[in-house]
Amino acid sequence: MPKVKTKSGAKKRFKITGSGKIKRKSAFKNHILTKKTTKQKRRLTKKSIVSKADTNNISAMLPYLL
Repeated sequence: MPKVKTKSGAKKRFKITGSGKIKRKSAFKNHILTKKTTKQKRRLTKKSIVSKADTNNISAMLPYLL
């Protein structure tokens, strides 16, 4: 039986917290920042937790981290 491979794009984008939740970076912070408010850009800088609906898909991409 072959090993299960980790998706290399997922391992670059997600980290596992100490309690086992999956942490991600917010989207929409790369370019076209002039029309976004300072408050919105500051909020997008922070990391957030992946929703429960997406957790199963991401954990399947990261089989050895969970």
